[in-house]
Amino acid sequence: MKKYLLIVAFFVLQVSFGQNSTTTYYFIRHAEKVDSSKDADLSEIGRERAKLWNEIFSEINLDAIYSTNFKRTLQTAAPLATNNKITIINYDPKPIDIESFKKNTLGKKVLVVGHSNTIPNFVNQIINKKMYNDMDDVTFGNLYIVTINSDSINHQLLKLP
Repeated sequence: MKKYLLIVAFFVLQVSFGQNSTTTYYFIRHAEKVDSSKDADLSEIGRERAKLWNEIFSEINLDAIYSTNFKRTLQTAAPLATNNKITIINYDPKPIDIESFKKNTLGKKVLVVGHSNTIPNFVNQIINKKMYNDMDDVTFGNLYIVTINSDSINHQLLKLP
């Protein structure tokens, strides 16, 4: 856990000293859900993971949090929204206008919470490259980080337990 916090802290410091035009996106999948129903709540393990995400992001002053309108994504994002004193913005992952999204989030630090089959595609659209595949149903610890500074786009995938 400390290893992951240090990695994220190091990354935050790098971004903090950048120019104001730097945009940073953090993409995560919702935490574990209680069952396979369409709009399931988080399980106990999922609630613990949501708390873990809150700890990991505790030193990052997020400007916006986007979440799909499902219980599991909203419950994953809720501790972070409370900690950052911001309102969660709902989004529909299917008809994303990437250029408009990038324009609306320019210069901000943004968390996006979605699903195993939407987050990698969202990242691919942001970086304008088919780099990441859908996640396995049992993968909940992927953290995709994308930074955009002028015409430079950097991205990485951290795999947390």
